[in-house]
Amino acid sequence: MLQPSDSQKSQSSSNQSFAPPRAVAIPVEQATIGRSLVVKGEISGSESLYIDGKVEGTINLTDSRVTIGRNGSVAANISAREVVILGKVHGNIQVTDRLDIRSEGSLTGDVITQRISVEDGAILKGSVQVRAVEHKNAQGQAKPAVTEQLKAAAAVAGN
Repeated sequence: MLQPSDSQKSQSSSNQSFAPPRAVAIPVEQATIGRSLVVKGEISGSESLYIDGKVEGTINLTDSRVTIGRNGSVAANISAREVVILGKVHGNIQVTDRLDIRSEGSLTGDVITQRISVEDGAILKGSVQVRAVEHKNAQGQAKPAVTEQLKAAAAVAGN
């Protein structure tokens, strides 16, 4: 049997060594309203939004995330897939997935969501409707969503 020479061995092993594939992160499209900006009117679109300034009006990003930063102040009704509040929001919120109110955040308004998280120290004034995800039964018809009504008349955790 023929054996490859040492130089052939090193060539074949170097040809077969591959660098591990790089993890390619999909860039997240996110618009930002900076600290010194004031927006009055309707905001709509299909990319995520980070608000660190002031917004008055309506925000409609049904397939995206809206994040209100620590410096953010929003006086608007919000409709989005997910909302994260670190600043102040005065308005009603309707989310299809999750509302997250962080410890520095405050919300005055009514909420409709599937999931909610309120950290210690956060402020929530208003009503909360938590709706279960609709599931199909054996006949293929959707079961009605289960609604739980929780009235939060005072601030949550810390007040």
